[in-house]
Amino acid sequence: MAPFTESGLGEAAPARVGEDAERQGRRPKPVYAALDLGTNNCRLLVATPTAVGFTVIDAFSRIVRLGEGLGSNNRLGEDAIRRTIAALRICRDKMRARRVTRSHLIATQACRMAENGPRFVERVKRELDLALDIVDQRTEAHLAAAGCAALADPLADNLILFDIGGGSSEIVWLDKAGEGRPVSERIRAWASLPIGVVTLAERHGGVSVTDSVFEAMVAEVDRALSQFKIDVAPLARCKNFHLLGTSGTVTTVAGVFLGLQRYERRRVDGLWMRRSEVDSVMASLRAMSYEDRAANGCIGRDRADLVLAGCAILEAIRRAFPSERLRVADRGLREGLLTQMMAADRVWTEATA
Repeated sequence: MAPFTESGLGEAAPARVGEDAERQGRRPKPVYAALDLGTNNCRLLVATPTAVGFTVIDAFSRIVRLGEGLGSNNRLGEDAIRRTIAALRICRDKMRARRVTRSHLIATQACRMAENGPRFVERVKRELDLALDIVDQRTEAHLAAAGCAALADPLADNLILFDIGGGSSEIVWLDKAGEGRPVSERIRAWASLPIGVVTLAERHGGVSVTDSVFEAMVAEVDRALSQFKIDVAPLARCKNFHLLGTSGTVTTVAGVFLGLQRYERRRVDGLWMRRSEVDSVMASLRAMSYEDRAANGCIGRDRADLVLAGCAILEAIRRAFPSERLRVADRGLREGLLTQMMAADRVWTEATA
């Protein structure tokens, strides 16, 4: 993925990118927006291209729990839809204020699963004039890889990349051979597990999680991983590989490890953790009460009932693919979407021509 920087996040920033350029008769930079609507979160990034990457000029993230109760009735609930539309309205207003010239807005597992997913998309178009694209599992896995691949250790031969979501979890075997080719051409195998933190917590409970409940969650994920483990059997002969994880679960583990009172993306994204360090944090999280988790600045009440389900998914992956090193990514689908759009528009080719 192309490198990127952040600006204007939490600071006073120009409301309209390109106004100065317009006044001076220059063509303003194109402005791109990428939105990822998942089972649990609604996330937006707005960015402008640079010579070799892009600069994030605005961002938004809100827990909406669109997939709440989806596992029991296969439908998106009205309360969840209202929460989500309220978040999407904020995203729409941000994109308008930033004069976005190109966007790709995707919806993932909750809308894929729900009987009324297509009708929800129609409602969003009607009420907000936003066009959501319900993407398939393959696209989601490839976007996650495109968004995070820049954090791969250049000295490693292979890596297992994973994205723990609210309703599904994507896992990819990325081969370092042929570096320089598009990420999609280096994917040796991938899988989309129909298990995420929301669905797992709803099935097993997330407020009070005993050791037996935690192990039951790990076992469920391990069963879902069975075919992927067969697909990546040649990886067992490779000793020089590492794990690369992106998700609220992995960034929470990193934040707790760093002892952050409040989550700081700049300290978390790209952090390396040793196996023993992950073990220690996971044990600490499992020992916390629900109230302790809710009071932790890196977890909060919105995610206190989901974080141990995420830890169970992470633990199943770590047991299936033992590695001494885990790299943490606070990036993913949105960055993959931005990279994909800018590459298609050849903005970097034009900048260096």
